[in-house]
Amino acid sequence: MTYELAIGDRSYSSWSLRGWLFFEKFAIPVKVRICVLYTDEVQRLLADFAPARLVPAVRTPEGEVIGESIAILETLAERHPDAGLWPEDPAARIMARYMVAEMHAGFTALRGDCAMNLLKSYADSAPRAEVLADLARIEAIWARARSRFGAGGPWLFGRYTAADAFFAPVATRIATYNLPVSAPAQAYVDAHLSDPSFRRWRAMGKAENLVQPSYYKPYAERPWPGPVVLPAVACDGPSVNAACPYSGKPVTHFLHLDGRVWGFCNAFCRDKTMHDPEAWPAFMEMTRAA
Repeated sequence: MTYELAIGDRSYSSWSLRGWLFFEKFAIPVKVRICVLYTDEVQRLLADFAPARLVPAVRTPEGEVIGESIAILETLAERHPDAGLWPEDPAARIMARYMVAEMHAGFTALRGDCAMNLLKSYADSAPRAEVLADLARIEAIWARARSRFGAGGPWLFGRYTAADAFFAPVATRIATYNLPVSAPAQAYVDAHLSDPSFRRWRAMGKAENLVQPSYYKPYAERPWPGPVVLPAVACDGPSVNAACPYSGKPVTHFLHLDGRVWGFCNAFCRDKTMHDPEAWPAFMEMTRAA
């Protein structure tokens, strides 16, 4: 039973990230279809997801279409009750639903001034007072969830839930624009930046190499504040391996890492790995076994 998920550019589409995390973090099978934002590709893709008008959009295995992230989330939670999208505790579920709804409808200053851009991080973005007010509210509701239900792990309710998926793009905004937050809030941001699923999403966005000029700001830049990435570079073959670690197909594209050359079946497989090798378990397992 496989769903179809329509998304936009991985580096910029915050709502697409949320939709993808619903499937990725809770092991729900999905086929991803992607379009480039602000091009004719969007409407061509969404023609297969009518009546949805925006990404993300989902088609169920039975052919029903779901638009809007909250509707996607609730449908998946209803259809996959054992996946754990919502917290088990009833009081925690109430809080999580409230937080998700507020994120879906609110924080317009933060979202307007600090669009998601996973390709850049700025030293100082000089946030307006309205952005700082949004941050203060976000910190307050994060702290409330963590203090009551977060003892079991780094996430809002201990383990990862849909509420964390909803706030993942907020964490990236704090990272991109170097927004001022408290130490506990920064620890929660760091949990997102270190999460393997998020690292894979960001690596795929870098591999897509799409630039949306309207998302770029005239601020001094700094290195991305997430985990340091292993230094891999594209190169010529031959490689240690004959088959791609992801598809099993013969290799045609290559990268160099730690003195050895590794092969992949296409440029995207190579480039997503090159941009964060440790985020890809199949690749790292292959390097350890060779």
